[in-house]
Amino acid sequence: MNSEGNYEFLKILTLGIPINPLPEKYLGRDPSVPHAPIRKVPLSSEEKILAVTNALRYFPKNLHSILGIEFEEELKIYGHIYMYRFLPKFSLQAYPIQYFPAKLLEARAIMVMIFNNLDPKVAQFPHELVTYGGNGQVLSNWAQFWVLMKYLSEMGNNQTLSMYSGHPMGLFPSTLTNPRLIITNGMVIPNYSSSNDYDRNFALGVSMYGQMTAGSYCYIGPQGIVHGTTITLLNGGRKFLKTDSLCGKVFLTSGLGGMSGAQAKAAVIAGCIGVIAEVSWDALKKRHEQGWVVEIVKDLDQLVNRIREAQKNKEITSIGYYGNIVNVWEKLATEYEKTGDCLVDLGSDQTSLHIPYDGGYYPVDLSYEEAQGMIVTNPTKFKSLVQASLRRQVIAIRKLTNAGMFFWDYGNAFLLESMRAGAEITCKSNPEKFIYPSYVEAIMGDIFSLGFGPFRWVCTSGDPTDLEKTDAAAAAEFVKQLEVPDLDPAVRRLYEENLQWIREASNHKMVVGSQARILYSDAIGRIGLAKRFNELIKSGELKGPVVISRDHHDVSGADSPFRETANITDGSKYTADMAVQNFIGDGIRGATWVALHNGGGVGWGEVINGGFGLVLDGNNTHVAENVLTWDVNNGIARR
Repeated sequence: MNSEGNYEFLKILTLGIPINPLPEKYLGRDPSVPHAPIRKVPLSSEEKILAVTNALRYFPKNLHSILGIEFEEELKIYGHIYMYRFLPKFSLQAYPIQYFPAKLLEARAIMVMIFNNLDPKVAQFPHELVTYGGNGQVLSNWAQFWVLMKYLSEMGNNQTLSMYSGHPMGLFPSTLTNPRLIITNGMVIPNYSSSNDYDRNFALGVSMYGQMTAGSYCYIGPQGIVHGTTITLLNGGRKFLKTDSLCGKVFLTSGLGGMSGAQAKAAVIAGCIGVIAEVSWDALKKRHEQGWVVEIVKDLDQLVNRIREAQKNKEITSIGYYGNIVNVWEKLATEYEKTGDCLVDLGSDQTSLHIPYDGGYYPVDLSYEEAQGMIVTNPTKFKSLVQASLRRQVIAIRKLTNAGMFFWDYGNAFLLESMRAGAEITCKSNPEKFIYPSYVEAIMGDIFSLGFGPFRWVCTSGDPTDLEKTDAAAAAEFVKQLEVPDLDPAVRRLYEENLQWIREASNHKMVVGSQARILYSDAIGRIGLAKRFNELIKSGELKGPVVISRDHHDVSGADSPFRETANITDGSKYTADMAVQNFIGDGIRGATWVALHNGGGVGWGEVINGGFGLVLDGNNTHVAENVLTWDVNNGIARR
């Protein structure tokens, strides 16, 4: 481990926004780093002035004349004021917790989590503070980053920091048992929650899209979705292909940018042939270099031949196709019509269709670069091309599902946006019902109803041996749970699968960024894990505290009628009481921080979701028990 002197640069976090001296002006986007698409600016002349005024509130008046012109340029060129001048000059990554300059252990742990969300190895567009999903912001601009770090460094155990859509409101008096941090993202009046409202609010700098674990500081890289995708594939195979083995089966999907990058790794772990299309060479190259994509193909004929070869040899592999997913679907549909061979068994999509016209989905008729330009220069034509591509994609998918392939919506609003595009995607007898299910509706809903969902933890020491010890502790806990007499067969199977997962986890080399792990568990298992982790911390076997958390996509974390609550059949799937109650309940029971978001996965105005983080310090097992009991059982009571 590096000596403490090597982390002295982190002390700058205590100083607030670096304005003395003022950093040099940012001269343009760094071409070596992936960048967010240029955002829409649906603002009047007066509102553009207001956006600049809002940005200047973080700075003393003597800098307004310099920065005002600069921020006006950023808004015009990039569609948002990111304040590139104030990008940190050091690398952002999950440094060992002891080197972060804060009074409280909890504050240092939050710093670790934020730095991980902005790590270029982890984040999709790090300079725009986007962790994943195309627009999943950690914060809205870099001034907020510096103010947030300063508040965290100063925080006492009788204070709570309030965050309004990236804006640090300040440290307020509270008590020892209250959350140290409360986050809300995108909380707008319901009648003002359209996608156009989002564009306006984000351009003004008054609201933002936190996705799920981007804005709650709990993202752990694509590993966070690998396990869920693996479970989805395995259970999809059992339920629809009537097989326990996916050997020789082909799973076709798209997207390798943020969370979608998990699909390639999950396909290999599930034992199938994964074919994933990606239009961004940077994203595809990144996943290949990380070992998540096994091989790359750039030609459609070559892709067909490679699929046939892998099927014949019953290979386990992931093939990244550099190109548009619509071309792949149409090629394989044509291949079926010519030969009678359906080369796909399972199909889905993980493009960021919650922002279909802002870089979340690229039309088939344009290159990646051409599409990014048209988003700004001709958004009306771009929207038309996106919708035409969706219609073509649905036609090709229907040809293959008619041939026996099973397709599901992966919670990215594919079905919803295809319907809006005019594709024939709904049932003739019931126009409100899609012809394909969401993955929660078809596969994962039963698992959530049993209380199993994506529990995760981060070893804040940054030491891989701490992660190894927590993996071993998790395995021991699940062995213990499997010894319970008369265990429900469905619960037993989930424990067995997750025991196998955790025993093999290190072999799959899934850690990107922080030393973190994910598995599916119910409340009993989660409480058992928290207890074991606290024992390891208290005994000194672990070198630092552990943050426990979960994906917002969980038993109780999200009210989302097209995803997490798609299988709720009593008519209440459009209500959001569960997610809001979860946020409040976790907070009053002692979570270190809580977050509540509008949007996540399926889009702004389509879901309310929340999450929490709890710092285990060796002595708070009773707090963990209270938080986790509520956090899971609130959703079971709903379901």
